[in-house]
Amino acid sequence: MPENQQTEESPTRRERTEDRPRRRQARGERRIAQLLEAAASVFCRTGYTGASTNAIAREAGVSPGTLYQFFPNKEAIAVGLSDQLLEHWATSHGQALAAENTSLPLDRMLDAVLDPLIAFNVENPAFGVLMHAPDTPGRIIEEIGTLHGAILTRVEDLIAARLPGGPADQRERTANMTLMLFKAGLTLVMAHEGAERQAYITELKTVMYRYLEPLLGEDGAGGH
Repeated sequence: MPENQQTEESPTRRERTEDRPRRRQARGERRIAQLLEAAASVFCRTGYTGASTNAIAREAGVSPGTLYQFFPNKEAIAVGLSDQLLEHWATSHGQALAAENTSLPLDRMLDAVLDPLIAFNVENPAFGVLMHAPDTPGRIIEEIGTLHGAILTRVEDLIAARLPGGPADQRERTANMTLMLFKAGLTLVMAHEGAERQAYITELKTVMYRYLEPLLGEDGAGGH
């Protein structure tokens, strides 16, 4: 082979060699996403306790052996799914609890805060399944607890922005009650579909408005 031809072809062979691991990695990532999507469907249908790796593999259209190449057991699948969901959850809560929402009138602030939170739960029902299952892996419970604490702090910050100088103990009580009202209302929202779900969303906003309006007023931050 002429020397100049070898020089021209060598980078091509090297590129092909280097590209193979990248293609394998991309295929592996697609397979993991497929398995997590299947797990979410199975968890929603049967609950976490009733789910099995065989059912998840069947839902994904792969063999159990293929599943075990990526996840050793159901708990590992649940942790992988929760990591994915918690990342999305943090994004939606960051959008909902953005500081600029405090400047809105109370009814519009409730829309800005509640709509993305409700949408996340509606779009990801497996999140609620993992949160409430009696045998959810401890790591998931710990991560949810950490994020819950962060959200409570942000709710207190929003209240403080609307009531600067208000007593800290009152802000804490208001934040806790607000979060509990949301959780209770969300349970009803998730238990219904279609027009009835929308009706419960409206009811939830009405309840929260009537609770918060005497405390925070109708206007945004700086409007008092």
